Parts: sequence; C-alpha cells; structure tokens
Amino acid sequence: MIDRRSFLKTSLAAASCASLPGLAFAQGSSPAPILIRGASIFDGRTPELITGVDVLIENGLISAIGENLDLPEGSEDGVAAQVIDADGRVLTPGMTDAHTHVMWNDTIENLIYASPHEYAGAMAAEGARRMLLRGFTTVRDMGGPSFGLKRAIDSGVVPGPRILPSGFFISQTSGHGDFDPRHNYLSPHFTPQMDPAYLRGWTIIADGVPEVRKAVRECLRYGASQIKIMGSGSVTGAHDPLDVTEYTPEELSAIVEEATHWGTYATIHAYTDVAIFNAIQAGVRSIEHGLFASEATMQLMKEKDIIYSTQFLSFSVGPDQAGMTGDSIPKYLEAQAGAKNGYERSKALGLKMAFGTDILGTIDLGPFQSQEFVARTAYYEPVEILTQATSINAELFERSGQRHPYQDGPLGVIAEGAYGDLLLVNGNPLEDITLMANPDEGLGLIMKGGTIFKNTL
Repeated sequence: MIDRRSFLKTSLAAASCASLPGLAFAQGSSPAPILIRGASIFDGRTPELITGVDVLIENGLISAIGENLDLPEGSEDGVAAQVIDADGRVLTPGMTDAHTHVMWNDTIENLIYASPHEYAGAMAAEGARRMLLRGFTTVRDMGGPSFGLKRAIDSGVVPGPRILPSGFFISQTSGHGDFDPRHNYLSPHFTPQMDPAYLRGWTIIADGVPEVRKAVRECLRYGASQIKIMGSGSVTGAHDPLDVTEYTPEELSAIVEEATHWGTYATIHAYTDVAIFNAIQAGVRSIEHGLFASEATMQLMKEKDIIYSTQFLSFSVGPDQAGMTGDSIPKYLEAQAGAKNGYERSKALGLKMAFGTDILGTIDLGPFQSQEFVARTAYYEPVEILTQATSINAELFERSGQRHPYQDGPLGVIAEGAYGDLLLVNGNPLEDITLMANPDEGLGLIMKGGTIFKNTL
C-alpha cells in the first residue's frame, strides 16, 4: 500500500527539482543538498564581488564556501543532490524588507470593518507568495495580525517570506492606529463594546502608563518579535493631522521598558521632530519614517546607534500614484515636501539606513515593493542599497534578541552557517540595480532555507 504522505513528499520534491515555478519542498522537510558553482558572489557586506568559490547548502543552511567543493551523495529523503551552474550570474542573499505589512492587501476599511475576517487571511497568503517570488525571503512586519500567516509559512503549508511580527499597533486614542472612522462611538474603555480593529488583531488603543504596559505585554503574549508604537500624526490616519506628536515621554519609556524586559525593542512611527526626539530619549532602537527629524535629532540617532527605517518610493510619486484620496492628499504633499530634507540629512550624517517599503493598499500594489531599489538611487549607490536590503536589515532584526524567531543562523549574508536564502540575478545588480526592480526577468533563482521556489536557469 502506498503511504500517501511519503508519496506527496516525493512528488513535491521531484517537482521542485524539475524547476517548476512556485512549487517547492515543504519547508518542514530536509531538502537535498545543493551546490552552486560559477557564481560571482555579493555576500551582503563586501562591496566587491567574490569569485572562484562554490557555495554548498545543506539542511537549509550554507554549510561550506570554498574552491572545488564536493557534492554530497543526497539527503535523508533519498532525493538526489543537485548542482546549479550559475554561469557567471551574481549570487546574493535573499532580499529583506524592514517595513512591510503582510496583512494589509486592501483598504483598511475593508480589512477591518467591511469584509469577512477570513478575507484578510486569504489575501495575505497570496500576497506573501508573490512577495517571495519578488525575491524577499524575510520581512519585518510593522503591524497587523500576521501570526497565523507566519505559522503557516514556517510550517511549509503556504509559500512566503520569514516574518518577524509586531502584531497589534500600539496607539493612543485619536492616534495613527485609531482606525475607527466615526467621530462618535462607544469607547471600549467606558463600555463593553470592543473595537473591531482590536478584535481582528490590528491595534490596541492604550492611554496612560498602565494601559501601554498592558498593551505591550499583550503583544508579546501573542508572539511579537518587536513592538510597534504609533508616535505621531500620519498621512492616512482617520483622526490625526501630520503635525501631531503622540504619546508622552512617560508612556514611551514604559513601552520601551516592557519590551526590554522581554529582551527585545520598540520602534516608532514618527514624523515630527519632537516625537522622534522623545522616542530616542525613551530608548527605541529604530525610527520609522522620521522625515521631519532635525539635524540635531539625527545626530543623536547616530550617536545612539539607532537605525533609520524610512521609505523612498513612497514620496517620489504623485498623490494619485500613491493611492491618496480626500484629506490624505494635502498631508501627503506636506510629507513629500519634507522628505527630501530628511533623506539628504540622513545621507550626509551617515545614518544606518534600513531597507523598507511600507506598500499599503490593494494586493495589486505589491510590485511597487521592488521599485524601492530604483527609488533609492537618487541618494545611494547600488551596493549601498543591496547592503541595506541584506546585512543592515539583518542587524536590525537581531535587535529582537531571543524574540527573533529564526535562530539557526544569520540572515542577510552569504557565509558559512547562514540561512540558505539566496538569489541568482541575471546580471550584475551592483552595476544595474534595475534588475532587482524587475524580478520576473531579473531573478533566475529564488531559494529560501535551501528550498528552490523559482529556477529558470
């Protein structure tokens, strides 16, 4: 009698070795060893390409890098090891995104208030698959109910990137995470009515030190890797003008302290200089957006080794292309006017710059994630951008300490012991970064954890 589980595992493995796009080993299995030969290597750190060495991936990790490596006989599952001839293509670590929202694949009104709860999960699963096929193998999710999707991806049921989840946004009343569009409503603090945004895992409205402490603890109870604070006004907020500073220094310090008790850190959505300065003083470890930070505040960021996580594509297009409507348009234009100064200051001061995209809206906007590589060329060289999207992001992820869910090896680098998250680029992205902006044509191979998800070589 044929064992159905063994039959399916063997069939999936065979499909993967046959290089059918989108099919791969289940991530919980042990993929066969893979030896990559003939590649020019960008290791995520060194600005010069490394040549003349092979890369061996076993059990999901890079086991060896060296000249003329031998190919192991096979895997425990009896699947033959394989050799991939890169033929001079550039091998890079898998790309990472430090500011994404994997659950946000429609308008927030649809996701929270209008559509059935399962709609968000179905859309997110497809969005995650597409994200992986754009070459993003790890993301830091900056708010939303992504814990279930992460579990499905990690177990191999759904293809997608590794996720470092934040879970609930932590927001004050009328803050950026207060999504309820009504001006008159029954607050959960005074009545038994619960906010749908809370019930669906999107946001916790917390005011005052005791409430923010409890909110952080609830995020960590769910499994958050880091804590996301809503600390200032926003372009798309229902109630908060862009110039508003949210949360007091005492509240911010309480949030950071609770995160520190769990060995992790807090990051903050902040535009205003006051909000950014207060957050730095409280001890946050990265700043999201931060467009209106003064030179003095950015200098303080550098002194305290705070990573700047902002986006370049978001404010390089017109309001229509950015999906802005109604009251969001003037706020978007105000933010866009301040963006150039923020980018120039951070570049001049040499701040550590993460690579994040913050693409929000319908699932069809997902491909804009890859356009961030080109948008940054106004300020950075291709090698700097690729470093941001690999090893600098990985450094940021490591600030989660023991709350970092992926502890088997380093991410964002090609090194012995690192995760086997690798891309083969059809050309040299250090010379032509547009190859990363067109992943359908630019990426010949996408591997995550030693499993091949795309191979057109």
